[in-house]
Amino acid sequence: MLDYDFSNLYQNALNAGNSEEDINQYQDLLKQSYNRVVADKPGFISMLDDISFAKNIEEWVKENVHGRYDHFVVLGIGGSALGNIALQKSLKPINWNRMTKEQRKGLPTIDIWDNVDPDFIRSNLDVIDPSKTLFNVISKSGTTAEAMSNYLIVRGILEERGLKPKDHFVFTTDPEKGVLNKIIEKDGIQKWEIPPSVGGRFSVLTPVGLLSAAVAGISVVKLLKGAKDTRDRILNSKPEKAPACEIALHHYIFGEKNKKINVMFAYSNALYFWADWYRQLWAESLGKAEDNGGKTVNYGLTPVKAIGPTDQHSQVQLYNDGPNDKVLTFLKVKDFNNEMRIPGYHKDIEALEYLGGKSLNKLINSEQKATAYAIKKHDKPNMTITFPKIDEENVGEFIFTYEFATTLLGYMADINPFNQPGVEDGKVYTYALMGRKGFGDKRREIDTEN
Repeated sequence: MLDYDFSNLYQNALNAGNSEEDINQYQDLLKQSYNRVVADKPGFISMLDDISFAKNIEEWVKENVHGRYDHFVVLGIGGSALGNIALQKSLKPINWNRMTKEQRKGLPTIDIWDNVDPDFIRSNLDVIDPSKTLFNVISKSGTTAEAMSNYLIVRGILEERGLKPKDHFVFTTDPEKGVLNKIIEKDGIQKWEIPPSVGGRFSVLTPVGLLSAAVAGISVVKLLKGAKDTRDRILNSKPEKAPACEIALHHYIFGEKNKKINVMFAYSNALYFWADWYRQLWAESLGKAEDNGGKTVNYGLTPVKAIGPTDQHSQVQLYNDGPNDKVLTFLKVKDFNNEMRIPGYHKDIEALEYLGGKSLNKLINSEQKATAYAIKKHDKPNMTITFPKIDEENVGEFIFTYEFATTLLGYMADINPFNQPGVEDGKVYTYALMGRKGFGDKRREIDTEN
């Protein structure tokens, strides 16, 4: 289980912290919002009632992917990519794709093509053999311009080489609706279903994220167990006792105090990619123009990512001496997979001698502790989440904790944490500029104003 240290969020640790009076003032709102979330039981909660599908994914991958393909490529964007990236980078060696096939024990390389930058796509195509690659197209609607453009490019390559699409594609999409189901029916392509009640940014624990994880040898059974156990602890405890609820409560209160910038500061390269995932979850869920009653509120908390110690030399100057408008969350690892000792050379140089015999493990965690202390001394609220180690169950706990905290915070703010109208505007204007039928009026609007 993860360890949550909230002490530097309270007024007894720093003047800018939340007081007992602040906490008491919003306890009723917290409990009411918690009860509403539990009663509504959104899809990311209800889907964990039965996690047997995880075993089905692992078995299918062993029978149909392992030993057959050298490369596995995800074609997706946003919620169809960020969770995949974070799972791979946190639970497999960061240099996985540079390891030899023998070092990977025969398992495929994993790539996530989450952009339509032509140089990015070309460079990735240049280092794989399509005939030995399985491409996972992820789109609930099948109309996501980025994912589908990359699908069409890959399909063109496969067709030119006389390769059968059903041998090189697997689709992850809506059970019934959407364009991809028409292609599945015609071409006999393998399909994995995205639960209709689970939105993209909450979908990492569905086949959206689990399929690529299983291909890389990650235990998706353990991943879902970690999430389910966390869910059950939250649902069987008092709101004020659950870490996810405390995260939501503090960030809500600080938001009311105009501390609306939330920094996730990972002291681990592997966990840094969860800060990327968190940014989408936090931004798309909480950034809303209107509340549930239709009143214009322009609510939102701005997520920022940072990595330590690197950003001690980049962002911490601002965090310490700049405006007191931020709340920081440190991610820390107690036991890394490796221990690196620092040789004791240059004992005659005092500035280097003290490092000899110590480990990078001690250094990075000392820097995290020191930075958190310095942030506190500058009266800036911060909290720390410690991973005993980075494994599937702890990652599953982290995912569900933040999915629940985000949803609860949205309910407290009386906004809808599950829609994304601001994203849809950009999609519509892209369709117009690309000449999609039915969007001519939007194209004329753009041309008129430009």
